[in-house]
Amino acid sequence: MLLMAWCLGAQAQRYALIDMEYILGNIPAYERANNQLSQDSKTWQAAVDKVTEEAKKLYKAYQSHVSTLNEPQRAAEEEKIVAKEKEAAELRRQYFGPEGEFYKKRESLLSPINDEIYEAVKEIANQRGYVMVIDRASAQSIIYASPTIDISNEVLNKLGYSN
Repeated sequence: MLLMAWCLGAQAQRYALIDMEYILGNIPAYERANNQLSQDSKTWQAAVDKVTEEAKKLYKAYQSHVSTLNEPQRAAEEEKIVAKEKEAAELRRQYFGPEGEFYKKRESLLSPINDEIYEAVKEIANQRGYVMVIDRASAQSIIYASPTIDISNEVLNKLGYSN
């Protein structure tokens, strides 16, 4: 009896799908944000690469004349190399670490877009009585879903992008 009641309740629930990749691909601000992130990432990576290359040059120079150095000179040269490698690692962390510039920039550029999409999906779901909206782009366990429950175009229309 309990199983039958659960099955009947499950039948009454309504679900919808969206395709975030499709939605984001149709929002020009998303493409601009990605381009900006890509440019900044290249600039930051170039700075990291420059310091890494400086460390490599110091190491090669050290290797070429290590035999002519006394112990204090060797230690000083090794410290310079280690300091330069640490500088490169710190730059990498500063730009690309979990709290780095890339993360902060991505959040500042993409959060408003994601928030708009979320609000549009939420409004459509509330209006049409959906209890769940699933992103088919990230839900890898969906093997098949009827195109009739995909509300991606409706979300785009709600956001002001017609397709």
